[in-house]
Amino acid sequence: MVRLGVNVDHVATLRQARGVGYPDPVEAALLAEAAGADGITVHLREDRRHIQPHDVESLRRRLHVTLNLEMAVTDAMVAFALRVHPDQVCLVPEQREELTTEGGLDVLQHAGRVRDAVARLAADAIQVSLFIDPKLSQVRAAHQAGAHAVELHTGDYANAPAAGRSVEIERLCAAATAAMGFGLEVHAGHGLTVDNVHAVATIPELVELNIGHSIVARALLVGLPAAVREMKAAIGGGAGQGTR
Repeated sequence: MVRLGVNVDHVATLRQARGVGYPDPVEAALLAEAAGADGITVHLREDRRHIQPHDVESLRRRLHVTLNLEMAVTDAMVAFALRVHPDQVCLVPEQREELTTEGGLDVLQHAGRVRDAVARLAADAIQVSLFIDPKLSQVRAAHQAGAHAVELHTGDYANAPAAGRSVEIERLCAAATAAMGFGLEVHAGHGLTVDNVHAVATIPELVELNIGHSIVARALLVGLPAAVREMKAAIGGGAGQGTR
C-alpha cells in the first residue's frame, strides 16, 4: 500500500498572508492525520515564507503519524533538524525567488555537502531522503551519499501534455527500478492531483507519495478530511491510518 504524506505548507501560506494566527497548519495536520494521512510533510524554508520553526516543534509533539521535514542542505537547517528530530528529513534545493521547488536537488554537484548532511542526520537515527529528478545519475549519487530514500520529482510528469505523460512515467519507472536496485526506498511528489496521481501510484517500487498544494486547494471547497480521503482513494490507498 502506497503511503500518503500530506504537505500542509500552504495552510501556513494563507496564515502568513495576513500575519495572523490562523489558519493553523498544525490543526490542519491533525485533521489530515484523523482522515487517514500516513504522514505529514512540512518545508521549513530559510526565508520562513510559510512554515515557522514553532510549527515544526508543535507537530513533533502532537503528531502520531510520521513527520517529514523538507529542508535545504545548510548547517543551520541540519542543526534545527537534529534539535527537533523529525522522523524523516527530505533534502531539497531551495531558491528564494522561486514560487515552489522547481526541480530536484543536484546531488552530483553538491556531493560533499549532501554526504555530510546525510551522515549527521543518519547518526541521530533520522531517515534521510533526497528530492531528485528521475535521472539514473542522480539516483546513483543519492546512493553514494548514503541516503535511505529518494523522492522522485514528478513535476515534469504533472506538467506534460496528456500525449507526453507516458514518456515521463517511463523515466520515473526507470529511476524507481534503479533506486530499488541500490537498496533505496522510493518516494515521489510534486504537482500531483487526484486526476493524475494514479499512474505514479502504480509504479511497483513506489512506497510513498507526498502531496500538498492540490489537497489544500481542494480542501477550500470540500474540507480537508474529505480532500485527504479523495486523494487516498485516487492512489488506491484506502482509508488506513499510519503510525509513527
